[in-house]
Amino acid sequence: MVRTLYVGNIPWATTAEDLTEAFSAHGQVISSRVITDRETGRSRGFGFVEVSDEDADSMIAALNGTELGGRVITVNEAKSRD
Repeated sequence: MVRTLYVGNIPWATTAEDLTEAFSAHGQVISSRVITDRETGRSRGFGFVEVSDEDADSMIAALNGTELGGRVITVNEAKSRD
């Protein structure tokens, strides 16, 4: 199974590779993406990381409230859009 984690308050310069690197230290990362503005192409300051189900809770516990690129990030399970 795969779970998607929301990563908020990331620095504007953060790339998907940066997210993969930060999260892979705590388990298996399947994919990651930084959400960008459609008009400007600039980061919107958040992203998503798909991880294996068994690693998700430990990643949230290990990374929520930690620093990435000088900013304290928020990590939790992504909520589905209705």
